[in-house]
Amino acid sequence: MGRKMFILLLISALSFGTILSACGNNEDDPTKLRVGEVTRSIFYAPQYVALSQGFFEDEGLEVELITTWGGDKTMTTLLANGIDIALVGSETSIYVYQQGSDDPVINFAQLTQTDGSFLVSRDPLSSFSWNLLKGSTFLGQRKGGMPQMAGEFALKKHGIDPHNDMELIQNIEFANIASAFASGTGDFVQLFEPTATVFEQEGTGYVIASFGIESGHLPYTVYMSKESFIKNNKDAVQKYTNAIHKAQKWVETNSVKQIKDAISPFFEDIDEEIIELVIDRYRAQGSYATDPIVDENEWNNLLDVMVEAGELEERASHQILVDNSFAEKAIKSLE
Repeated sequence: MGRKMFILLLISALSFGTILSACGNNEDDPTKLRVGEVTRSIFYAPQYVALSQGFFEDEGLEVELITTWGGDKTMTTLLANGIDIALVGSETSIYVYQQGSDDPVINFAQLTQTDGSFLVSRDPLSSFSWNLLKGSTFLGQRKGGMPQMAGEFALKKHGIDPHNDMELIQNIEFANIASAFASGTGDFVQLFEPTATVFEQEGTGYVIASFGIESGHLPYTVYMSKESFIKNNKDAVQKYTNAIHKAQKWVETNSVKQIKDAISPFFEDIDEEIIELVIDRYRAQGSYATDPIVDENEWNNLLDVMVEAGELEERASHQILVDNSFAEKAIKSLE
């Protein structure tokens, strides 16, 4: 999905949205929040830790987690008030802002700070050079999404024009990219975990580079909500951010096995050994943010990535689309 299709979906969402607020039945009841995650992923380990360890409950929150499957669907659901909070890439809030919304989507707590995808080759390589991708067939991600933009940013950094130096395939649905590669399409593929690790264990493919490391720190996956919702539910947003920060510190200080034990109920179809390997890989490369601050330098790096991809009409101000006040209070609460 590119920017134009994203815009059409947003207009559709705004046409039938209704106004809802987070609330409990009385002061003693937990505050209910509907949270939409862009996908179900070990990449979001701190979120599942917050759920499994009761951090939301400790804050007096009852969180309903909904997997909304894709950035476009997640933002459409948020704008139509089908969810209160979205966990999705910050680029989606920028797309909304570019349309002149009078109720912009505000980023208030960061969960991941790098891209979560990896470069996987069909054959094992004794040594790797990015130049090997020239002349190859590369299975990439959808146009306009952060994985694709981060991937192209990394390729260009290494002197590769993805649209001229290789055969770039971008017309395969996200859910079908891995199976297309496994069935023989492409020399290289951009994959997320746990598929990358599973492919390595099966001998289907081999991880040779990290797009997360190559593209640097970004506000890659962030909790956000409409400005109006935040204004009317500041206490709930603060409590939510507090719980997420507790989970971030828990993930930072506990062992990979402990993290695996905490999140494995959310990944019943994935072997626990795979879960541990994936957690270790993401934590080793610093993908999990250790605090919820949406850093301005990371924001500017995101804008650079979007400019390189041709998906940014004008640079969106950090001061307008980010509210770090909740994150700052959450950090102080644990000092």
